Amino acid sequence: MAYRRLLGYVRPYWFVFLLSVLGYAIYAASSTAFAHVMKLLVDSIQEGMDEKRLFFPLLVVGIFALRGLGTFMGTYFMAHVARQLVHFMRLDLFKRFLVLPARFYDQNSSGHLVSRLTFNVEQVTGAATNAITVVVREGLFVIGLMGYLLWVNWKLALVFVAVAPLIGIVVRFASQRFRKISRRIQNSMGDVTHVASEAISGYRVVRSFGGTDFEYQRFLDASEYNRRQAMKMALTKAINTPVVQLLVAGALGVLVWLALSPDLMGEMTPGEFIAFLTAASLMAKPLRQLTEINNTVQRGLAAAQDVFQYIDLPAEPDLGQQQLGRAQGELEFRDVSFRYGADQPLALKSVSLHAKPGEMIALVGRSGSGKSTLASLIPRFYEIEQGQILLDGIPTQELTLSSLRAQIALVNQQVTLFNASLAENIAYGIAHPDPAKIRAAAEAAYVSEFADQLPQGLETLVGDNGVLLSGGQRQRIAIARAIMKDAPILILDEATSALDTESERYIQRALEHVMQGRTTFVIAHRLSTIEKADRILVVAEGQIVEAGTHAELLALKGHYAQLHQMQFHEPITAQS
Repeated sequence: MAYRRLLGYVRPYWFVFLLSVLGYAIYAASSTAFAHVMKLLVDSIQEGMDEKRLFFPLLVVGIFALRGLGTFMGTYFMAHVARQLVHFMRLDLFKRFLVLPARFYDQNSSGHLVSRLTFNVEQVTGAATNAITVVVREGLFVIGLMGYLLWVNWKLALVFVAVAPLIGIVVRFASQRFRKISRRIQNSMGDVTHVASEAISGYRVVRSFGGTDFEYQRFLDASEYNRRQAMKMALTKAINTPVVQLLVAGALGVLVWLALSPDLMGEMTPGEFIAFLTAASLMAKPLRQLTEINNTVQRGLAAAQDVFQYIDLPAEPDLGQQQLGRAQGELEFRDVSFRYGADQPLALKSVSLHAKPGEMIALVGRSGSGKSTLASLIPRFYEIEQGQILLDGIPTQELTLSSLRAQIALVNQQVTLFNASLAENIAYGIAHPDPAKIRAAAEAAYVSEFADQLPQGLETLVGDNGVLLSGGQRQRIAIARAIMKDAPILILDEATSALDTESERYIQRALEHVMQGRTTFVIAHRLSTIEKADRILVVAEGQIVEAGTHAELLALKGHYAQLHQMQFHEPITAQS
């Protein structure tokens, strides 16, 4: 089944594939012809035909030239087909990763996913390149040799036919074990990648908290398991090959013993007998390679099945049909409830709110209260359990995801930057951006303040996830990206959390500018940043428990007043 699906990737290149098969057919025919040359040579020596002295050297050179041509055609064209197969399979897998729902990423580590995209797909290369090459080339060679043996003496050739079922049993047993172990190796490689990526990306935490030995032990355990599985694979392969060779050698031994019988020799000339033995002995090498390549085939098939499993995962639901131009920005939650899993408690419970176009709404509350969950439902990163979310009076489920998300600019607490220039990060997702608009967005977010000090200005590379920048600088770039998008709805999830006091003052000015005319949701722990909000919603245990302006909520002396008291007065009380 997996191989049949792999062949679907080959179908567009059927002509190139046929050229490869033709090349291997030439290789098999010329290699088989060598046994017949031995017959002609021995018979010529017996007959003393000196006039053929030049003929045989030229014939041998011609056979090897044809063999070389066939090898080149088969290897090159098969590699072309195989690399196309792996290339498009990798693209299909990556394309699927780009559209899988957020729940999928909640449940799978990035290390395992990257391992599948790199290691597992590359394993398919072995099955698609090396395996197909050997199977076609050596398979045609075996067929050619078997046909020649049957033509020379079909009775003696039946000896090899009798051995075939035994070889088949050995190969089948090895195949099952190869595939089983291959799956373990692929999963263990995911563990190795996962542990390594965590330790490398979090090296500051690892060293600060003395986790070097712990991470080394984790990596050692993962790598050791991978090594043990690889050795099981090597053991199976090491046993499989000699057993097949022994069966072939036994068949050759029986062949020689029977060949001495006058009844079986029949009318064979010495040249035909030598040619028969030559062809029979040539059979050993391709049979050995065919059994050895079984390891690669099974490893590739196990990898292909794993890759197809992910390619077949359903994309995030996008059933909406309606396209929306630029929205006014009116957003309404109607009795919305949501949970992260069937076995999880409700993260939001019957939440209702109505945001008018251009209104700034702040969401505050303790950690885990549901603030970020509420914001993540607006761009439909998750599907709600009950209720409705409406944009300009249209249920968001009726809008296409691309149309909905085009209305939203998002700035997270954890800023994601790409290993590109500052300008490319600011204009991310925009085809052919206007340099003047990039510059304007950079100035509005105060990115120019530090970018102009860099050697290449906005064209300076930021490094892996902005590693060359400070937290405040990375946050400013994320805000500049939101300004550049110019969306009617703005979501700021702890957008100023990584900024020092001076940077925060600059960013607050930039945000006041960018929020004009936009419906803005601000999630903040620092209450000083949202005092000017049109409305402040206090979220507790998945519900909106208070709503009003800063002054109104302080006057209520409820949840918001307690949060304000904790932030602005507890430190003083503790010192007194």
